[in-house]
Amino acid sequence: MNLSEKLANYIINTNYDDLPEDVVEFTKLCMLDYFGSAIAGSKKEPIQKIDELVREMGGKSQASLITGGRSSVYQSALLNGASSHIVEQDDIHKESIIHAATVVIPAALAVAEWKNLSGKDLINAVVVGYEVSYRIGEAVSSSHYYYWHNTATCGTFGSAAAVAKLLELSKEQIVHTLGNAGTQAAGLWEFIEDGAMSKQLHPGKAAMNGLISALLAEKDFTSAQKILEGKRGFFEAMSEGYNVSKITDNLGDEYKILENSFKIHASCRHTHHSIDLMIELANERDIKLEDIDRIMVKTYQVAINITDNKKPVTQYESKFSLQFCTALALLKGQGNLEIFNENTLWDEDVRKLMSRVDVIADEEIDARYPSKWGAIVEVYLKTGETIRKETDYPKGDPENAVSKHELLQKFRRLGKTWSESDRERLSTMVLNLEQLGTVRNLLSLSKVT
Repeated sequence: MNLSEKLANYIINTNYDDLPEDVVEFTKLCMLDYFGSAIAGSKKEPIQKIDELVREMGGKSQASLITGGRSSVYQSALLNGASSHIVEQDDIHKESIIHAATVVIPAALAVAEWKNLSGKDLINAVVVGYEVSYRIGEAVSSSHYYYWHNTATCGTFGSAAAVAKLLELSKEQIVHTLGNAGTQAAGLWEFIEDGAMSKQLHPGKAAMNGLISALLAEKDFTSAQKILEGKRGFFEAMSEGYNVSKITDNLGDEYKILENSFKIHASCRHTHHSIDLMIELANERDIKLEDIDRIMVKTYQVAINITDNKKPVTQYESKFSLQFCTALALLKGQGNLEIFNENTLWDEDVRKLMSRVDVIADEEIDARYPSKWGAIVEVYLKTGETIRKETDYPKGDPENAVSKHELLQKFRRLGKTWSESDRERLSTMVLNLEQLGTVRNLLSLSKVT
């Protein structure tokens, strides 16, 4: 039996009634977190451009858009996926390095709304989508991540799996779904060199392409049978080394969605360890710019690859600058969405301190990645004192978890472009999702203001 067949069996055999209560409750939190990010992103310029394209192209009124109105399921998945990724507040899985919500939920929601399915159906599909995307992400290892954006590539399989479950496809059709998802999987990290808007295409297209793959398979549109392990397949083409056992070990006996991490700070997750430590220090002591000689951040190599930038010139670049985020957190004591703005980007003290921040890869920390996204931060004061802080788990990891209340507060802050009553209505519906006989009105009840 090939890997696609094994995943197909898992997708078919995973049913809502068998889900443990903690999995159901946690999945609803993942969905609430998704909606907060999607609402916050809906007003951003790149999303407005995609919205303009969607409205130009048109489409049947099948599913709701986060920007208001309705369009086809394809257009909804594209727009709603892109919107949930742009403010850097979407969830993350450490081992696979995937933001699953931003690809799985938009595709599943669009189809569930279109087909008038229940909240239980949607929860089940999201659990399946997270599982499949995370397992494939773990299998390709961190070598894949150097060039490829895992959320875009591996996430395509996740959205495909979720939609296949909602459509109740046969085993053969699910194999075709995964094959067509894999051949469309794409998303290169080169965008980060320019801070380009194309990053938002990654989750949007992953959601859209996975959805298309399942809908075509429903029509018996065929694909490669061994898209993962085939000699010209996903693993061989896109990873220097891969571990097939990651696909099948404990498949069906565990729920990887429970390994999900939530982002508290509005920047690249690879900066969160340092932000946590500097906010902690800022709360403990009143340290000013003139007190600091230099700061050393020791972390894993991937964090250096993605966030080593001493001279960010846009707000978006600043979120991918470990130097900027470290300086900002220490001087401002915050890392929330509001603190990343034009004023702080060019704040004289932040820029001066940023120039004193050095980042290096630490061999021991690197060896523990990706199971631990750790850092050691050493602050050298002009008095000769050195302050050393260390963490293995940024806030929001399962090992350093946030509460349901904290996630609800995060949703309310991120969703502030909607009225308070609409935010409360949506959050109440999501947190009681299993009670909904239909998800058709989940987004359409809320109005964009």
